[in-house]
Amino acid sequence: MTGFLGEYEATLDAKGRFLLPAGFKKQLAEGAGDQFVLNRGFEKCLTLYPMNEWQPIFERISKLNDFDPKVREFRRYFLNGATILELDSAGRLLVPKNLMSYASLEKDIVLAAASNKIEIWDKGKYQEFFENFSPGAFSDLAQQVMGGGDNNIMI
Repeated sequence: MTGFLGEYEATLDAKGRFLLPAGFKKQLAEGAGDQFVLNRGFEKCLTLYPMNEWQPIFERISKLNDFDPKVREFRRYFLNGATILELDSAGRLLVPKNLMSYASLEKDIVLAAASNKIEIWDKGKYQEFFENFSPGAFSDLAQQVMGGGDNNIMI
């Protein structure tokens, strides 16, 4: 399993390519290869999965019940934007125009670790997210997510 830590700034060139930061390259699981899947994130960002992390997600989604309208809606939203990317010889990834538009990516971007994947944000939107999120709100969120029941862990 791949796990990422860190946050890096990058720049999209005129063709929509960015250099995958060396810090993230070093954190890729051995044998992960140069293939990734880029997809819409749950917020207005993109999510970059190493192929070895994407496969189990895809397999799980593939097993869902086609007769359930919510499953079809979820698949349509989640899978239809997903694109296989491969690092070019310069270590860059090309963001498709439709995904650039979805996440409002222009030139300056932030790549932020998100456990087994990397979120790609427009730099301004990323900064805005943190400016609007107070330490108190984070403390409350941490309590809700990590502080009770089966999720109770010490950090």
